[in-house]
Amino acid sequence: MKIALLQFDIAWENKSGNLMKVESLVSLCPGGTDLIILPEMFNTGFSMNPAELAEKSESETFSLMKALAEKSNAAICGSYIVEENGNYFNRWIFISPENEVHIYNKRHLFSPEGEDRLFARGAERAIFTYKDLRICPNICYDLRFPVWSRNRDDYDLLINSANWPAARHDVWSTLLKARAIENQCYVAGVNRTGTDGAGIEYSGGSVILGPKGEIIASGANDTEGIIYGEISPGELSDFRSKFPVLNDRDDFVISV
Repeated sequence: MKIALLQFDIAWENKSGNLMKVESLVSLCPGGTDLIILPEMFNTGFSMNPAELAEKSESETFSLMKALAEKSNAAICGSYIVEENGNYFNRWIFISPENEVHIYNKRHLFSPEGEDRLFARGAERAIFTYKDLRICPNICYDLRFPVWSRNRDDYDLLINSANWPAARHDVWSTLLKARAIENQCYVAGVNRTGTDGAGIEYSGGSVILGPKGEIIASGANDTEGIIYGEISPGELSDFRSKFPVLNDRDDFVISV
């Protein structure tokens, strides 16, 4: 599977401007790309203003993602603010060229910025299969909680769409590598660059990692661009067969 991570400076609460930038970046993705991954809240930045910025579940941003998936013949995914039944969600949405849709609502809301006071948290993990690859998405702060993303031999690729501040860049890169190694899986982490409306700086650091924690592809810090890499379900299966760590995993139940 060929993956493109779109690392860019998200204009603060400027939905139309960000959607235009996404459209432009998608048009630059190499031919044959299978999956395009966007950062967290890619159309607004990490804003705590959901009352003004939220969309219905299938509105403007969803429509653009759907059109881009069809035009590029690649699945596209990332999170933005969605209102549903009076609740606001930081919702990650996946749309394939065939209009296959999967959603994941962020479980671990970032309490230091008050996200937990404004948004409803997700109750369920989302795992689905695309092109013979089992995918588990999470969003930014979820990365700090390994139990939530623990591989029960039920996924092959962990995706994290983030707005992860530059001040904690080393934490970002360390946790992504840890999740890859402990879960014996591929990891794709995409982060933004620039400075948001709250004055928080972001350095990017988007990366695709292999199951040994090795870097398959990475982006330059503080630079917008497309990070492109290829992963192989067959090679992952072979590695797991030769070194079957997941067979010794602990069983557990996550309470909601």
